Amino acid sequence: MDGMMTFIGFWGHAAVGFGYAALAIWLFHKYGTSNRQQILLISAMAATSLWGVAALFSGPLSLAALLAESARNLAWLCFMFFLLKSGEGREQPRTINMIYAVLLIILLFQPANDAVVALFGMRGFNTDIAIQSSMTLRMIYAVGALVVVHNLYTVSAPEARWGISLPMAALAAMWTYDLNLYTISYITAEPSAELVQTRGLAAAMLAPVFVMAAHRNSNWGLRLSRSVAFRSVSLVAIAVYMFGMVVLATALEIVGGTYVRLAQITLIFGMSLTALLVLPSGRFKSWLNVVIAKNFFQHRYDYRSEWMRFADTIGFPSKEAAPFYERVIKSLADIFDSPGGLLLVPDEEDRLTLQARWNWATANVPSYCVTSVTMPFFESTGHIVSMDQIRQGTDDKCDPRAIPQWLFEESQAWAVVPLVHFGRLAGLVILSRPRLPRALDWEDLDMLRVVGRQLASYLAEAASQQALAESQQFEQFNRRFAFVAHDIKNLVSQLSILARNAERHAEKPEFRVDMIDTLRSSVDKMNELLARLSQHNKSRQAAPIIIDIGEAVMKAVHDKRLIYPIEAELKPGMFATADPARVETIIGHLVQNAIEATGDGSPIQIKCNIQGNEIAVHISDKGVGMTEMFISKLLFKPFESTKEGGFGIGAYEARALALSMGGQLRVDSKPGRGTTFTLLLPRATEAQDPVNMDEAA
Repeated sequence: MDGMMTFIGFWGHAAVGFGYAALAIWLFHKYGTSNRQQILLISAMAATSLWGVAALFSGPLSLAALLAESARNLAWLCFMFFLLKSGEGREQPRTINMIYAVLLIILLFQPANDAVVALFGMRGFNTDIAIQSSMTLRMIYAVGALVVVHNLYTVSAPEARWGISLPMAALAAMWTYDLNLYTISYITAEPSAELVQTRGLAAAMLAPVFVMAAHRNSNWGLRLSRSVAFRSVSLVAIAVYMFGMVVLATALEIVGGTYVRLAQITLIFGMSLTALLVLPSGRFKSWLNVVIAKNFFQHRYDYRSEWMRFADTIGFPSKEAAPFYERVIKSLADIFDSPGGLLLVPDEEDRLTLQARWNWATANVPSYCVTSVTMPFFESTGHIVSMDQIRQGTDDKCDPRAIPQWLFEESQAWAVVPLVHFGRLAGLVILSRPRLPRALDWEDLDMLRVVGRQLASYLAEAASQQALAESQQFEQFNRRFAFVAHDIKNLVSQLSILARNAERHAEKPEFRVDMIDTLRSSVDKMNELLARLSQHNKSRQAAPIIIDIGEAVMKAVHDKRLIYPIEAELKPGMFATADPARVETIIGHLVQNAIEATGDGSPIQIKCNIQGNEIAVHISDKGVGMTEMFISKLLFKPFESTKEGGFGIGAYEARALALSMGGQLRVDSKPGRGTTFTLLLPRATEAQDPVNMDEAA
């Protein structure tokens, strides 16, 4: 086995010597010495190569190898220090600068200590104290180096970590190996031959990592995070790790046995592998945050930093930021470590609908996602609902009828947060379960209430801005109407002149021909002008009357049935309270939209039925269909049209007319499967007499 270890040690250190020398030469030729960080990186590669050569020719524990190791560590330390100093951002706290200074002193003292060991060793003196001092200095340096590696990574901005993650990981692996080597050597009072010989191989395996790092970040620019802080928890974690290693290695040494060295090596790699798998996980980080907050701080949240992060997320978006409604969810979810969420907001009918998702694509939210009790309950109470308590039946303040069934069935739903603004529900946020499941406590509820009120004001402001924008669009429409009215006035003047001339020249054939041409031209122009305007005029709306809905529908589609196939299944005796003119306008809009959406000539289907206290008119097509996002955001938005030359007010006007008669307009559509519009009108009582459609007209 000793022969095998010697073989591994020889070729491992040879690979370090020649591999890192080749890497330094490659970096020099490819990137040159464009900046100080690049020069220091090449120097660190060269120093690492020198250490490998010294260990190869003089032995891994010779004075030359130890001096080269100190030079290697000094080169990498300088690289990290000047990389940090070159970063854009706030200045580093004095604590970290002091650690760099202490590490520098240790590196400068190590050669003197190594020289004393070599000198006294050759003269036969007892060198145990000097050897133990050398091991101690190298253990302290390894701990400090791991601390500064961790700090350099954590203080960098998130967008800059991608460029330095690989070299920091490689350096952490190198010094973690050194820490384990010198800790075991200190405990056993002699260097571990297995770890010494395999050290070169471990270092050689890190060379490809530095190659990939050089490809990622050739200029080694660094941007520091705006909240630069030294995290002492990392030092505590490293100390605990070292203490555990000392205890376990000592126990193995006491037990002894033939394979004690193999057991120690297995222990080292096992603990290292466990750390690599556990520490980066989001669940572990969440658990650690909870433990730290619970045991080291009076309050769970750092309210200043949380509020600043909230303000940055919701109030100061960048060009690459998510849409506003997604940022509303994210700003709340980030505080509670929730990985996703949903936002429901009231529409024009004061009915909560899905407005946005954030990192929760699997949530199955139906079109009608709340009950009739949901909005009144949350507006009157502002109660924050824990879904776990609701499922267990322990929340006595919540009306179960306010929680829709799909939320009960959605296992990831964790909290329902109402956003109430001056007694009005501006929105409802549903947070998904955090990575570390936990119950809501009083501090969570206080934070949710405060942030919820702030988000409610943002949503109310956004709704006001949208209403103002629509009002401005209507103002522009009215301005266009003035131009059209002016053109109509000109046509009226032209027809008035024509009428006066007809009294004198009506008997002339030539005049009659000109008169007919003029009338035809004027009619065409007036029809063109009328087509450019909405027919809806609230000031002329008639009061709703009792009508036969079948007759009203057939009258509305009479002309369109001559040019396009329409299949109507209308049962007699279904009476609704509505305005025939408005019903005709609504049906005309919806049928025309269905015809335009169906490109293959498939027939339009119209059905009527009774749904409780309402009469339902279903208009279905097999056209291109619409997405959920288009329906919720654009379909009923005025002046948003996908048709060439369209005003974008057809669907908006249809729903407005339905609401003005006490009815509703609903839509169900899937891309590629067609669309069904449903007009709901109040059902008339049997004791009332219907009005004849011809008389109503």
